[in-house]
Amino acid sequence: MSKAKLLTGMKGFTLIWFGQVISQLGTAMTRFTLTIWTYTITQQVTATALVLFCSFMPSILLSPIAGALVDRCNRKLILFISDLGAGLGTICLLILYATNTLEVKHLYLTTAITSIFESFQFPAYYAAVTLMLSKAQYSRASGMLSLWESISGVFAPLLAGFLFAVIGIKGIMTIDIFTFIIAISALLFIYIPQPEKTGVEKVSSVSLWQDSIYGFCYIFKRPSFSGLLLIFFTINVTFGFYMALFAPMILARTNNNQLIFGSVCSAFGIGGIAGGLLMGYWGGPRRKIHGVLLGIAFTSLLGTMLMGLGQNLPVWATAAFFTKFFPPIIYGCNQAIWQAKVSPDLQGRVFGVQRQIGEITMPLAIIIAGPLADYIFEPAMQPGGSIVLIFGGIIGIGPGAGMGLVLFILGLLGILIGLSGYLFKIIKNAEDILPDHNIM
Repeated sequence: MSKAKLLTGMKGFTLIWFGQVISQLGTAMTRFTLTIWTYTITQQVTATALVLFCSFMPSILLSPIAGALVDRCNRKLILFISDLGAGLGTICLLILYATNTLEVKHLYLTTAITSIFESFQFPAYYAAVTLMLSKAQYSRASGMLSLWESISGVFAPLLAGFLFAVIGIKGIMTIDIFTFIIAISALLFIYIPQPEKTGVEKVSSVSLWQDSIYGFCYIFKRPSFSGLLLIFFTINVTFGFYMALFAPMILARTNNNQLIFGSVCSAFGIGGIAGGLLMGYWGGPRRKIHGVLLGIAFTSLLGTMLMGLGQNLPVWATAAFFTKFFPPIIYGCNQAIWQAKVSPDLQGRVFGVQRQIGEITMPLAIIIAGPLADYIFEPAMQPGGSIVLIFGGIIGIGPGAGMGLVLFILGLLGILIGLSGYLFKIIKNAEDILPDHNIM
């Protein structure tokens, strides 16, 4: 297909977005069924947390190198390869499950390999958006990028619950593979321009290793970027614990009730859709930093803290809704700042480092959360436990109560982290301090 017939601008972006919506739906169905499968056969928080850890850590560790490669290579090709590699991970799981050889340790390996390919997706997608759209569309595009995961969050648990009884895990993973094909095919019909080289690029080092380090130097020379990253570095500790604990907490408190668990998962998706639609239409506040800092505070209050306090479906569903309602605003506003300030030809390297620094604490929190829940907080919140008299009246007692207490405490911490950004001018006034790049 000739370049003239390929889609670009908002039409091209929307086509990529549609392909990813379909792909995320398949991936979320597979993840939903395998999460229940893992916890059912192990009955351990640590086992499910390790799967999450393997899905995050390789991607985050490789982000600076992936970002450097994104700047060096054709960004459309990078997106194609990363989507293809992620699909291969599901194919491996399907083969293992179909031959009755799938074990939890296989999930660790395959999710880690998939995570390696996914390390390219964050810098490549956002760098591509910068080149395809105008600055005025950055916030809306970020909202749409958040929305695709939320759409799958609504329908994946419902579809997975229905399809599991009809075609089982094997059939669900087969559907997942076909959704990857749709996402890859969508890339064939769009055009992503390559960035023009700037004076900053010309003085950058030649080797891949030095290019990978360049993003760190760029960010640390700009205190406002460093300050923003410090906010995400700390808040992702709480988000990491949340991701590791919410599923086993609900399953423990409901005696593995898949209907309740699926309903809560759908509430996550509904909240994300609402937040993504709002961000896509609104574009966030004029001062994007308010969307970042206040969004973090409200997510911690109405999401993390409320989830820990909850002991029934209505409360959990409400907390799940707000947990995903605010992130499209938080990340959309944050990324709009970075996209407006960082020159497009440097965004792969800078965004790769941005992701590594901002999210490195998330997988570390995930790996700590399992043993902390299994061996300290859960025993302490059982009948006769060491801290039941202090927190039992608030959180409740019994299976899952210890994990609820962890989330409650982290919710309080998250509120303080979000509001603390207003105490520092380099963060509060980041949009004024950092100059815009001059490429429209």
